[in-house]
Amino acid sequence: MPIVVNIDVMLARRKMHSGELAEKIGISPANLSILKTGKAKAVRFSTLESICRALDCQPGDILEYSPDS
Repeated sequence: MPIVVNIDVMLARRKMHSGELAEKIGISPANLSILKTGKAKAVRFSTLESICRALDCQPGDILEYSPDS
């Protein structure tokens, strides 16, 4: 898929664990894992907003378009 999800990169930069992020944004660790691995077919803007707020980042820091992927 040409959309790359960089949540792991942002988690590492913020020294935060997946479980902590999942708790902060109000989703299950399993659903966060689906997002992180790029297996999600969609993401709600409200979820993206919550992730950006928790990680103090922009949507472009998390989602990347890479046509060669």
